[in-house]
Amino acid sequence: MIDLVNPAATFNAAEFVNGARTAIEDIASRAKVPIVEGGTMLYVDALCDGFSLTGIPPNPELRADLEAIGVEALRERLLAIDPDPGIDLKNPVRMIRAVEILEATGPPLRALRTRTSPPWTALRIGLTASLEVIDRRLEERSRRQVERGLVEETQAALDAGVPDTAAVLTGIGYAEALAHIRGELTQEELPIAMAQSNRRYARRQLRWWRRDQRVRWFEIEPDPLPGILTYVRERLE
Repeated sequence: MIDLVNPAATFNAAEFVNGARTAIEDIASRAKVPIVEGGTMLYVDALCDGFSLTGIPPNPELRADLEAIGVEALRERLLAIDPDPGIDLKNPVRMIRAVEILEATGPPLRALRTRTSPPWTALRIGLTASLEVIDRRLEERSRRQVERGLVEETQAALDAGVPDTAAVLTGIGYAEALAHIRGELTQEELPIAMAQSNRRYARRQLRWWRRDQRVRWFEIEPDPLPGILTYVRERLE
């Protein structure tokens, strides 16, 4: 699922699940074991637990109107329709999609979510470490991303016609690179801001996944791979 979506396009959890299931079925049909890697919590739950979002198609005109009104007005509009939508009320992309769904179907948003178990069982493997180790690794990764041309990649996307409001440019790294391009962050401040965003997200990930007793945790230092392979082989036998 690399190079699957145009950067200027939207992509939701339902589309992710459909694409991921197709990829998993293809890999399994070749007698291989699919490995799903990633950390977007809702998307992983949607795939592994059969979480299916309603299939309301995008409404470009409505989205354009919602993008123009600002985060506060967007939040008020959403809560006027559904006082308890169950989404991140600081995330404009999530709020726009929620309004889009709710205006097409009516509230409540929570009732539009259903669970359909997939035809397979996932082994859930998590990597963990002390917060000091995690923070150090995130700082190193942020610095390397900038050194490898993150700003140039972001500028190339803008030059190719990807709007600065596109969902892809709200992700960690791209959002800070965009702020640098706008003159809001210096070159020196850029990796620091990225590391701060990454730290906040990493802590949300840990809180989310630690509630799931099915996850088998491995320390990232020293090399966790031998233990992971042993665990997987035992479970597959």
